[in-house]
Amino acid sequence: MSTDQLKLMALDEEDLAIISAHVQDAVFLSKDVTFSRVAGQFQLLCNRFVWENKRGFFKKPERRRAALVFKRVTAVRSIGLDRKADDEVSNLLSVTFEKTGEGPEGSLIITLSGGGEIVADVECIEVLLADLSASWEARGKPHHPR
Repeated sequence: MSTDQLKLMALDEEDLAIISAHVQDAVFLSKDVTFSRVAGQFQLLCNRFVWENKRGFFKKPERRRAALVFKRVTAVRSIGLDRKADDEVSNLLSVTFEKTGEGPEGSLIITLSGGGEIVADVECIEVLLADLSASWEARGKPHHPR
């Protein structure tokens, strides 16, 4: 298993697209989602699929424990995510940004499979992605019908 840990930071929409690609198909539990209004920080701990590994014919798919952290967050809301169901598994599809004015403020939108969303209102884009563990063999490779 690979041990090259990923650490990325996004300060604009172009950087955010790179982070979004790396967390596509990450899975997480509702209990691994936290928001601190005082710190202005939203955090999602997940098991991300390691898309960046080159896969040969015999290469097994891998996952890693990772933290996805949004800074400068003023509010968070969700649709289709049961915060009381601690063991509910959600699948992350993408992270995008929608501006709300002429300045840097807007909303970071985490799109989930099944139509759910987590929306974090932010003063500006400041997103961190960091692997927290070595990788382990995944049960399979995510598949998206075309």
